Amino acid sequence: MDKHKPNQAPNCLKCRNFFVTYDPRQPRGCRAYGFKSKEMPTQVVLATSGLPCQFYRPRPSP
Repeated sequence: MDKHKPNQAPNCLKCRNFFVTYDPRQPRGCRAYGFKSKEMPTQVVLATSGLPCQFYRPRPSP
């Protein structure tokens, strides 16, 4: 299992809630928080709330 440090933002690319959108202006999204953005969702969450992502769930290993 991929674990991240509590004070560090997790890697969105390894999260179940991360998705790629069809919109070139907002190519990344987070299902848990329900938004799309140009930046990685963890960066947006950290900048907005001051806390690292609380909804990180690692993707299952293939």
